[in-house]
Amino acid sequence: MGVEIERKFLVVNQDFKQQGQGTFLRQGYICSDPGRIVRVRIEAERAMLTIKGMSTGISCGEWEYPIPLADAQILLDTVCQQPLIEKTRYRIPLAGLVWEVDEFIGDNLGLIVAEVELESEQQQFDRPAWLGVEVSHDRRYANANLLKYPYKDWA
Repeated sequence: MGVEIERKFLVVNQDFKQQGQGTFLRQGYICSDPGRIVRVRIEAERAMLTIKGMSTGISCGEWEYPIPLADAQILLDTVCQQPLIEKTRYRIPLAGLVWEVDEFIGDNLGLIVAEVELESEQQQFDRPAWLGVEVSHDRRYANANLLKYPYKDWA
């Protein structure tokens, strides 16, 4: 079983853009129920099918499989819940880790979130200057939740 251990933070400024190039991502959900998430993602010319299990703290079961790009496009257009999640992802190496900073567009425009995957829940790490408050335990910031409750509707 694969396990993802991830911490998530809001981003307070645009300085991260000086440290990496962005890649456009489109992702959709076949199922977005907590504990049984099934996601399709296209990033550049790569497509993945991801299954996520129930979260415990900042850990959850995760299984990822490459799928044909054409199949992913069909799934996004015809099977996945709409609207899709669209964002630009910046991968920023820092002190032995890779930060993934997502700048959302569409219904989630204005939201910028940074994530880092860790080896253990207790792992220490350096905080980049552009990092804001931690939202790891706030389910509103989960991509599957942004589908149902987009950032534009938060008041």
